[in-house]
Amino acid sequence: MLELLGYIGAIFIGLVLGITGGGGSILTVPILVYILNYNPVIATAYSLFIVGTTSGFGTIQNFKKGLVIPKTAFQFAIPSLIGVYLTRKFIVPRIPETILYFGSAQLSKETFLMILFAVMMFMASFSMLKNKKEDDIIQIGNKSLVVVVIQLFFVGILIGLIGAGGGFLIIPALLKFAKLPMKKAIGTSLLIITINSLIGFTGDIQNMEMDWIFLISFTTFSVIGIFIGLYIQQYVNEKHLKKIFGFFVLIMSFVILYKEILS
Repeated sequence: MLELLGYIGAIFIGLVLGITGGGGSILTVPILVYILNYNPVIATAYSLFIVGTTSGFGTIQNFKKGLVIPKTAFQFAIPSLIGVYLTRKFIVPRIPETILYFGSAQLSKETFLMILFAVMMFMASFSMLKNKKEDDIIQIGNKSLVVVVIQLFFVGILIGLIGAGGGFLIIPALLKFAKLPMKKAIGTSLLIITINSLIGFTGDIQNMEMDWIFLISFTTFSVIGIFIGLYIQQYVNEKHLKKIFGFFVLIMSFVILYKEILS
């Protein structure tokens, strides 16, 4: 029964990616951890493959519609993918199994990664829900572009730690700095997610054994979902997309924090 729920969840992962251009990993990691009982470290690795491959199919469809800006995608992807790869290859395997002790209690590596995952979602949701005026949008000069590159590198480190595709971090950057319309930001983010996720996953291949049969079957259902999501996306207003995305991320952050801390 739980396995069936997991595969139904896989369809919703693709659905969310197709509609919002991100958020797929926000579903992927909780489904793998809380429904299919995977260790969070393995779940974050599997998430990169599932979300990256699914996003790749979505990118092809959006490219045909003229909703992908490849030049912008690679500009944003290069700094972050370096951070993702280095994190999955070198940092995650070296995080100690027990990070902190609180008397008789302790903060494990797995709990730390899930809490970090939830905190980043919580912060990203506010970025998406906040109403910004045109005057608030920062123009990029040479100096600010350098700052953006550094920020994207650290975004890559965060993506690598939490196993996310990074849509909920990258879309706000595309809206703010690249000044793309919401639907083009979504289409372009899928290409960035594809690059970041699959490059990051190559770092995991060298550190752990993969269940390829599960990964391919689960990802197949997710790909079906993204085609459904891309179809639905045509009929959704851009402003509504941003709000829906923000509220979804906010709700999921509370769910994960509850599971990891309060329960």
